[in-house]
Amino acid sequence: MEWVYQCRNLQEVRDQIDTLDRAIVSLIAERGLYVQQAADFKQPGDGAEEGKRRDQVMRRVTRLAGELGADAALTAKIYREMIGHFSERERAALLAALPNGDAA
Repeated sequence: MEWVYQCRNLQEVRDQIDTLDRAIVSLIAERGLYVQQAADFKQPGDGAEEGKRRDQVMRRVTRLAGELGADAALTAKIYREMIGHFSERERAALLAALPNGDAA
């Protein structure tokens, strides 16, 4: 990546990593808020569509990883974990919203 700051010492490297960590965590939080909004638009039985969307996202981020020089395997692993986590939270929220909090 040609736009990466060339650090002069270890402390500068650590400072740059800390700045990136803050940005990454902020973006994860923002993504989570959009996932919550998406849940409001979903209908019962949208599971097949969810799988298609997951596949679409995974193809897109794998392509982006290649374009940006990121480790494609690591990127895919992170996204699978993040998508799985958000999906579980969404399912739990949907179950909690059902009468008596169960699927019956």
